[in-house]
Amino acid sequence: MQARPATGETSGLVLELAVGVSPYTSKGYIGRVQRYSGRNRVIQVRLRRIEGQVRGLQKMVEDDRYCIDVLTQVSAVKAALESVALQLLADHTEHCVTDAIKAGDGTKKVRELNHAVERLVRG
Repeated sequence: MQARPATGETSGLVLELAVGVSPYTSKGYIGRVQRYSGRNRVIQVRLRRIEGQVRGLQKMVEDDRYCIDVLTQVSAVKAALESVALQLLADHTEHCVTDAIKAGDGTKKVRELNHAVERLVRG
């Protein structure tokens, strides 16, 4: 795995995965996969908005704002994160799982999907 600075409109580090097991999933995956079905930009914008909401929460606590107002904003952040999670889940189902089923390797992907849904529900 090689980390390099991001270029273009993204920030942070972009991790390039050589063919191998991903460190980001419990079971890992082999090779490269199509991610976010071209909605990468939309997801990034949503996450930046959520990041701003979290900074706003920090400021509210710092300013000793009324607890119920802070809790209302916490609820909004949770809802926004759940929305992103559902979008990622839909993209995964529509692309990764569908492609695996077409390739004859659907059982593992469906199991992985079920575990992801379970984590989201329990979250």
